[in-house]
Amino acid sequence: MGGGTGLAALLRGLRSYAVAGEPGQAATVAVTAVVTVTDDGGSSGRLRREFDVLPPGDIRNCLVALSEDEALMARLFQYRFSAGRGLKGHSFGNLFLTALTNITGDFAQAVRVSSEVLAIAGRIFPSTAANVSLGAELEDGTRVLGETKISKSRVPIRRVFLVPDEAPPLVETLEAIAAADLITLGPGSLYTSVIPNLLVKGVTDAILRSPATKAYVVNLMWQPGETIGYTAADHVEAIRRHSAPGVVDTVIVNTGRFEPALLRRYARQRARPVEADFTRLRQMGLRIVAGDFLEQAEKIRHCPQALAQAVVELAGRARRLRRQRLAAR
Repeated sequence: MGGGTGLAALLRGLRSYAVAGEPGQAATVAVTAVVTVTDDGGSSGRLRREFDVLPPGDIRNCLVALSEDEALMARLFQYRFSAGRGLKGHSFGNLFLTALTNITGDFAQAVRVSSEVLAIAGRIFPSTAANVSLGAELEDGTRVLGETKISKSRVPIRRVFLVPDEAPPLVETLEAIAAADLITLGPGSLYTSVIPNLLVKGVTDAILRSPATKAYVVNLMWQPGETIGYTAADHVEAIRRHSAPGVVDTVIVNTGRFEPALLRRYARQRARPVEADFTRLRQMGLRIVAGDFLEQAEKIRHCPQALAQAVVELAGRARRLRRQRLAAR
């Protein structure tokens, strides 16, 4: 569960595990992605305002992440128009999803058809089929409506909420949660990509009922406008505050070393690495999966392959524990 570029990075890593016939692979992994639909900026925001559709951008990134890298259709979905009145800034995939939504009358159906066109290695669902907006109450009492405005705010966030607040989930999402061995939250923007999924009616309760391991992938860096000064435990506390303590029982944290030059560049934007405060995490009753999950080029990102390996291993342990419990009954 997540949104933005963070979830897409994890899905890129999981893709090789989800395709049958990979060398050395004992079994395939069933991947279901639940993607937040509160984006109101850029191409997605324009299409949302002009056509009254759910924002397609995050869904598009996840579709491409689970498709073959070199497939022509995947490259076509990511193609962004650099010119043209009304077209400049739009990606083909966003326009494709918008057109399909208008043809089928259902965004979720448009995503399913797109999944078939791209032959993705998994399933992708919007967190809700309702056209919801994200709101935030800031620490000074101010209320802000719209994901873009929330991200630009420099006042700390007290809480976020959906408008309307009774947005229902897809039935398929609840079924996937019930059947899962592992439920992951993130990586991604805490308040605008991760938590909104938990605010959809019934999702938190479904996660609490699920016997799955529930893991939060801790972000690597502070995010200006959302999580300046946050530690790993602060992230988990925010998630629990918006849902329930039981929605996270495991954290996946980075212990790799950052490149000093990159850290200096990020520091100019008031972004520093998220501290893995292990003592506090353990006091919160959380299991910790630590490792080097860094990919450092022009930006600091999670390494898709390293993160996916940790996630698949965690899912395998969760399935074995589940089977042992069933056998002991």
